[in-house]
Amino acid sequence: MRNIVKFFLILLFFKTTAYGSENFYEQAVDKFNDKKFDDSKFLFHRNIVFNPTDAKSYLYLAKIFNSEKNQKEEEKNLNTTLLLEPNNEEAIYMLIQINLDKSNFSKANELLAKLNIVCKNFCSKKKEIEKTLQNLEAKNEKKQ
Repeated sequence: MRNIVKFFLILLFFKTTAYGSENFYEQAVDKFNDKKFDDSKFLFHRNIVFNPTDAKSYLYLAKIFNSEKNQKEEEKNLNTTLLLEPNNEEAIYMLIQINLDKSNFSKANELLAKLNIVCKNFCSKKKEIEKTLQNLEAKNEKKQ
């Protein structure tokens, strides 16, 4: 009898924990949409504690760091997103933008090739990136 009670208590704990982490994510998205980035960041971090493989939370953190102009943290969170979800188009697109800013054209081309393969929602962005990449590479060649 005692084992059954322990089992149900453990089950209740895990159910409560799982529900709580979902609640953190939803609250964090709401705060993000309200542009309350500090509160949102805290809640996304909290969600990651309970669900460390939630790629969406890392992607939102990258968006927050983008708005804060913290490219190092943005890139770190995008890389984590892609580690967990390799075909995440938005993360690939955002990483392309970072590499274009850094004039890392080879990495941007590599990511663009990956985007071409997985493209579903960001297909319209491919042409824009290709044109930007061509213009930047041409400017870079003129400097040399």
